[in-house]
Amino acid sequence: MIASFSLILLCQLGGEILVRALGVPVPGPVVGFVALLILLLARDRWSMLALGPLQPGAVEGASRSLLGHLSLLFVPAGVGVIQKLDLIAAHGVAIFVVLALSVVITLLVTVGTFLIVGRLFAASGDQS
Repeated sequence: MIASFSLILLCQLGGEILVRALGVPVPGPVVGFVALLILLLARDRWSMLALGPLQPGAVEGASRSLLGHLSLLFVPAGVGVIQKLDLIAAHGVAIFVVLALSVVITLLVTVGTFLIVGRLFAASGDQS
């Protein structure tokens, strides 16, 4: 389990190093987890890679354990909100308006994307 946690963290660290070295505007953990996905897909394709932390089910078990404690990751964010209560009190209405508008815009863009993709799939299905 510790080796699998280490592999997950090493992939995240590798992604962070790669992003900072190349100056790519993508979060490092995203690149790291894409690398982990590639490793897991390679492990499933070539059995010689299924060693140590890449044994079948090892990374999956470690990630399941992490997901079981995901709520702990919200504690630092909650502490940050409490530390900035004066800022929230001063600009609370503006923060609420921005959050509400961003949610509405995100929902509209998601619906629009869904409709466009649905029409494209329907059009490609009619032609075949």
